Amino acid sequence: MDLGLAGRAYAVTGASSGVGLATAALLLADGAHVAACARDAGRLARALEGLPRTPGARLHIRACDVLDPEEVETFVGGAAAEFGGLDGLVNNAGRSLMAPVADTSRDQWRAEFELKIFSVLNTVRAAEPHLRRSSAPAIVNVNAILARQPEPRLGATSAARAALLNLTRTLSADLAPIRVNSVCLGLIDTGQWRRRYEAAGTAASYEEWSAGIAADRGIALGRFGTPGEVAHPIVALLSPRASYVTGSSIDVGGGISRYV
Repeated sequence: MDLGLAGRAYAVTGASSGVGLATAALLLADGAHVAACARDAGRLARALEGLPRTPGARLHIRACDVLDPEEVETFVGGAAAEFGGLDGLVNNAGRSLMAPVADTSRDQWRAEFELKIFSVLNTVRAAEPHLRRSSAPAIVNVNAILARQPEPRLGATSAARAALLNLTRTLSADLAPIRVNSVCLGLIDTGQWRRRYEAAGTAASYEEWSAGIAADRGIALGRFGTPGEVAHPIVALLSPRASYVTGSSIDVGGGISRYV
């Protein structure tokens, strides 16, 4: 199915690994132009080097701290200038803070909310003028199932994720006809989980260790998801084929959610 992405331009934050990298790769393969950013320019360039792309698809790479409005303006403005406009934005930059509420400092609380909220507000404000000139503008905020199903071991992150889900719904009304949606993740096999596995010092293989966590968390499919399995819903929501979908969220969690 042709998603109508060829020749359109999309910005992706946090694109040096995981979901951001998989999303950039899928967009390039579908013929879209991609502006990719991350804090580490060298790591970003190495990750994106050699990605297969449809002939004509272009790539714009820039180091950018999404918490710095000036850097974000430069990244977004440079991409729009190179591509002649901007059709979509994927807000993917983020992390999780593994700590219960009692062990989370005030500074850590502030940092979580700043990253989850202001990283999105900075990119949206920079991209809005360009998106308004697109015939099919769309924003996808990468969030987490934690937004609706808090995890005690991730107290601050759960609260910040809930705030982002609420903000996304507000933006869908404020920015219309720019479409704004969320993709909410469960446990996805990214570098964070690999680092936690190494820190655990277990004799089990990564597959055994992650399957045990999946069972403990009640994931119906019995495993972690992959970044590629998240990229497809993101790209589908960016597509002009999803032209009547806004203010919505899609769970990509293998059945971990318990809410209706």
